[in-house]
Amino acid sequence: MEEVKPKILLVEDEANLGTLLKDYLNVKGFDTVLCTDGQQGFDTFAKQKFDLCILDIMLPVKDGYTLAKEIRQADKHVPIIFLTAKSLPDDKIEGFKSGADDYLTKPFNMEELLFRVKAVLKRASSVPGVSDEEGNFVIGNFTFDPTKQILKSDTEERKLTSKEAELLRLLCLNMNKTMDRNFALKTIWHDDSYFNARSMDVYITKLRKYLKADPRIEILNVHGKGFKLLVNNQE
Repeated sequence: MEEVKPKILLVEDEANLGTLLKDYLNVKGFDTVLCTDGQQGFDTFAKQKFDLCILDIMLPVKDGYTLAKEIRQADKHVPIIFLTAKSLPDDKIEGFKSGADDYLTKPFNMEELLFRVKAVLKRASSVPGVSDEEGNFVIGNFTFDPTKQILKSDTEERKLTSKEAELLRLLCLNMNKTMDRNFALKTIWHDDSYFNARSMDVYITKLRKYLKADPRIEILNVHGKGFKLLVNNQE
Protein backbone atom coordinates (compact mmCIF):
# COMPACT_ATOMS: atom_id res chain seq x y z
CA MET A 1 0.00 0.00 0.00
CA GLU A 2 1.39 3.37 -1.04
CA GLU A 3 2.27 5.70 1.82
CA VAL A 4 0.20 8.89 1.99
CA LYS A 5 2.48 11.92 1.72
CA PRO A 6 1.96 14.89 4.07
CA LYS A 7 0.36 17.68 2.05
CA ILE A 8 1.82 21.19 2.24
CA LEU A 9 0.32 24.48 1.08
CA LEU A 10 3.18 26.77 0.00
CA VAL A 11 2.29 30.42 -0.68
CA GLU A 12 5.28 32.31 -2.12
CA ASP A 13 5.14 35.06 -4.76
CA GLU A 14 8.82 34.89 -5.80
CA ALA A 15 8.50 32.51 -8.75
CA ASN A 16 12.03 31.08 -8.67
CA LEU A 17 12.08 30.57 -4.90
CA GLY A 18 8.56 29.13 -4.89
CA THR A 19 9.39 26.57 -7.57
CA LEU A 20 12.68 25.69 -5.86
CA LEU A 21 10.97 25.14 -2.50
CA LYS A 22 8.16 23.11 -4.03
CA ASP A 23 10.57 20.83 -5.91
CA TYR A 24 12.79 20.41 -2.83
CA LEU A 25 9.89 19.51 -0.53
CA ASN A 26 8.45 17.09 -3.09
CA VAL A 27 11.81 15.33 -3.40
CA LYS A 28 11.89 15.06 0.42
CA GLY A 29 8.59 13.17 0.46
CA PHE A 30 5.90 15.85 0.64
CA ASP A 31 2.97 16.66 -1.66
CA THR A 32 3.38 20.40 -2.15
CA VAL A 33 0.88 22.80 -3.73
CA LEU A 34 2.30 26.21 -4.71
CA CYS A 35 0.24 29.42 -4.77
CA THR A 36 1.58 32.86 -5.67
CA ASP A 37 -0.74 35.29 -3.83
CA GLY A 38 -2.67 35.36 -0.58
CA GLN A 39 -6.16 35.11 -2.06
CA GLN A 40 -5.20 32.15 -4.23
CA GLY A 41 -3.64 30.59 -1.15
CA PHE A 42 -6.85 30.85 0.89
CA ASP A 43 -9.06 29.66 -1.97
CA THR A 44 -6.83 26.61 -2.38
CA PHE A 45 -6.81 25.94 1.37
CA ALA A 46 -10.61 26.10 1.46
CA LYS A 47 -10.92 23.42 -1.25
CA GLN A 48 -8.30 20.92 -0.08
CA LYS A 49 -7.05 19.30 3.13
CA PHE A 50 -3.50 20.29 4.12
CA ASP A 51 -1.22 19.03 6.90
CA LEU A 52 0.93 22.20 6.97
CA CYS A 53 0.94 25.73 5.53
CA ILE A 54 4.15 27.62 4.63
CA LEU A 55 3.39 31.29 4.01
CA ASP A 56 5.46 34.22 2.85
CA ILE A 57 4.43 37.45 4.58
CA MET A 58 4.88 39.98 1.75
CA LEU A 59 2.27 38.58 -0.62
CA PRO A 60 0.21 40.32 -3.33
CA VAL A 61 -3.59 40.67 -3.01
CA LYS A 62 -3.61 39.49 0.63
CA ASP A 63 -0.59 39.54 2.96
CA GLY A 64 0.61 36.53 4.94
CA TYR A 65 -0.60 37.86 8.30
CA THR A 66 -4.17 38.20 7.00
CA LEU A 67 -3.99 34.84 5.24
CA ALA A 68 -2.76 33.11 8.41
CA LYS A 69 -5.61 34.61 10.46
CA GLU A 70 -8.18 33.44 7.91
CA ILE A 71 -6.65 29.96 7.79
CA ARG A 72 -6.63 29.83 11.59
CA GLN A 73 -10.32 30.80 11.67
CA ALA A 74 -11.10 27.94 9.29
CA ASP A 75 -8.84 25.40 11.02
CA LYS A 76 -7.60 25.92 14.58
CA HIS A 77 -5.01 23.17 14.44
CA VAL A 78 -3.28 23.14 11.03
CA PRO A 79 0.36 24.22 11.63
CA ILE A 80 1.67 27.38 9.94
CA ILE A 81 5.28 28.37 9.22
CA PHE A 82 6.10 31.90 8.05
CA LEU A 83 8.86 32.63 5.53
CA THR A 84 9.88 36.27 5.45
CA ALA A 85 12.63 38.77 4.85
CA LYS A 86 11.42 40.61 7.96
CA SER A 87 13.47 39.84 11.05
CA LEU A 88 12.52 42.55 13.55
CA PRO A 89 11.09 41.30 16.87
CA ASP A 90 7.78 43.14 16.25
CA ASP A 91 7.40 41.36 12.92
CA LYS A 92 7.94 37.98 14.57
CA ILE A 93 5.49 38.80 17.35
CA GLU A 94 2.89 39.81 14.77
CA GLY A 95 3.52 36.51 13.00
CA PHE A 96 2.86 34.47 16.12
CA LYS A 97 -0.21 36.56 16.92
CA SER A 98 -1.51 35.70 13.46
CA GLY A 99 -1.40 32.03 14.37
CA ALA A 100 2.06 30.92 13.24
CA ASP A 101 3.76 27.91 14.81
CA ASP A 102 7.23 28.78 13.53
CA TYR A 103 9.07 31.58 11.73
CA LEU A 104 11.98 31.37 9.28
CA THR A 105 13.85 34.47 8.11
CA LYS A 106 15.17 34.73 4.54
CA PRO A 107 17.74 33.79 3.41
CA PHE A 108 17.56 30.37 5.03
CA ASN A 109 19.15 26.98 4.62
CA MET A 110 16.97 24.36 2.92
CA GLU A 111 17.95 21.77 5.51
CA GLU A 112 16.81 24.10 8.30
CA LEU A 113 13.45 24.50 6.57
CA LEU A 114 13.14 20.71 6.28
CA PHE A 115 14.01 20.29 9.98
CA ARG A 116 11.37 22.82 11.00
CA VAL A 117 8.74 21.28 8.71
CA LYS A 118 9.35 17.84 10.20
CA ALA A 119 9.39 19.19 13.77
CA VAL A 120 6.13 21.10 13.36
CA LEU A 121 4.41 18.13 11.70
CA LYS A 122 5.62 15.82 14.46
CA ARG A 123 4.16 18.09 17.14
CA ALA A 124 0.88 18.40 15.26
CA SER A 125 0.52 14.67 14.62
CA SER A 126 -0.37 13.85 18.21
CA VAL A 127 -2.42 16.26 20.29
CA PRO A 128 -3.68 14.30 23.33
CA GLY A 129 -6.67 15.70 25.19
CA VAL A 130 -7.81 18.11 22.50
CA SER A 131 -11.51 18.46 21.76
CA ASP A 132 -11.92 18.73 17.98
CA GLU A 133 -15.08 20.76 18.43
CA GLU A 134 -13.75 23.41 20.79
CA GLY A 135 -9.99 23.14 20.33
CA ASN A 136 -9.43 23.01 24.10
CA PHE A 137 -7.00 20.82 26.03
CA VAL A 138 -8.19 18.58 28.84
CA ILE A 139 -5.52 18.27 31.56
CA GLY A 140 -6.79 16.06 34.37
CA ASN A 141 -9.56 18.06 36.06
CA PHE A 142 -8.61 21.20 34.14
CA THR A 143 -9.69 22.55 30.76
CA PHE A 144 -7.31 24.91 28.95
CA ASP A 145 -8.50 27.23 26.19
CA PRO A 146 -5.31 28.42 24.43
CA THR A 147 -7.18 31.00 22.32
CA LYS A 148 -8.76 32.78 25.30
CA GLN A 149 -5.77 31.90 27.55
CA ILE A 150 -8.11 30.53 30.22
CA LEU A 151 -7.33 27.60 32.53
CA LYS A 152 -10.33 26.40 34.50
CA SER A 153 -11.55 23.61 36.75
CA ASP A 154 -14.90 22.99 38.43
CA THR A 155 -13.96 25.40 41.20
CA GLU A 156 -11.64 27.97 39.62
CA GLU A 157 -11.04 29.94 36.43
CA ARG A 158 -7.72 31.66 35.77
CA LYS A 159 -6.73 34.02 32.96
CA LEU A 160 -3.13 33.24 31.97
CA THR A 161 -0.57 35.68 30.62
CA SER A 162 0.47 35.28 27.00
CA LYS A 163 3.72 33.50 27.85
CA GLU A 164 2.03 31.25 30.42
CA ALA A 165 -0.55 30.27 27.81
CA GLU A 166 2.02 29.72 25.05
CA LEU A 167 4.17 27.57 27.33
CA LEU A 168 1.22 25.51 28.56
CA ARG A 169 0.08 25.04 24.95
CA LEU A 170 3.48 23.60 23.96
CA LEU A 171 3.42 21.31 26.99
CA CYS A 172 -0.07 20.12 26.03
CA LEU A 173 0.95 19.51 22.42
CA ASN A 174 3.70 17.26 23.79
CA MET A 175 1.61 15.77 26.60
CA ASN A 176 3.36 12.74 28.17
CA LYS A 177 6.37 13.49 25.93
CA THR A 178 9.41 15.71 26.46
CA MET A 179 9.03 19.30 25.28
CA ASP A 180 12.45 20.40 24.08
CA ARG A 181 13.75 23.35 26.12
CA ASN A 182 15.55 25.11 23.26
CA PHE A 183 12.60 24.74 20.92
CA ALA A 184 10.28 26.28 23.52
CA LEU A 185 12.68 29.18 24.10
CA LYS A 186 13.02 29.95 20.39
CA THR A 187 9.28 29.58 19.80
CA ILE A 188 8.09 31.75 22.70
CA TRP A 189 11.06 33.99 23.58
CA HIS A 190 12.67 33.83 20.10
CA ASP A 191 16.07 33.41 21.79
CA ASP A 192 17.58 30.63 23.90
CA SER A 193 19.77 32.92 26.00
CA TYR A 194 20.57 32.18 29.66
CA PHE A 195 18.29 35.00 30.82
CA ASN A 196 15.32 33.67 28.83
CA ALA A 197 16.00 30.14 30.07
CA ARG A 198 15.78 31.34 33.67
CA SER A 199 12.60 33.23 32.79
CA MET A 200 11.06 30.04 31.39
CA ASP A 201 11.91 28.19 34.62
CA VAL A 202 9.92 30.82 36.51
CA TYR A 203 6.91 30.29 34.24
CA ILE A 204 7.16 26.50 34.66
CA THR A 205 7.03 27.01 38.45
CA LYS A 206 3.91 29.16 38.04
CA LEU A 207 2.18 26.53 35.89
CA ARG A 208 2.99 23.83 38.46
CA LYS A 209 1.35 26.01 41.10
CA TYR A 210 -1.77 26.55 38.98
CA LEU A 211 -2.16 22.82 38.31
CA LYS A 212 -1.28 21.47 41.76
CA ALA A 213 -4.95 21.18 42.77
CA ASP A 214 -5.03 17.95 40.75
CA PRO A 215 -2.38 15.59 42.22
CA ARG A 216 -2.42 13.46 39.05
CA ILE A 217 -0.74 16.26 37.09
CA GLU A 218 3.05 16.73 37.05
CA ILE A 219 5.43 18.91 35.07
CA LEU A 220 8.73 17.06 35.20
CA ASN A 221 12.16 18.52 34.55
CA VAL A 222 13.89 16.20 32.06
CA HIS A 223 17.57 16.93 32.76
CA GLY A 224 19.44 18.34 29.78
CA LYS A 225 16.39 18.12 27.50
CA GLY A 226 13.33 20.01 28.66
CA PHE A 227 10.03 19.45 30.43
CA LYS A 228 7.29 16.84 30.36
CA LEU A 229 3.62 17.33 31.23
CA LEU A 230 2.31 14.08 32.72
CA VAL A 231 -1.26 13.19 33.63
CA ASN A 232 -1.71 9.96 35.56
CA ASN A 233 -5.24 8.82 34.74
CA GLN A 234 -5.10 5.71 36.89
CA GLU A 235 -7.37 5.69 39.88
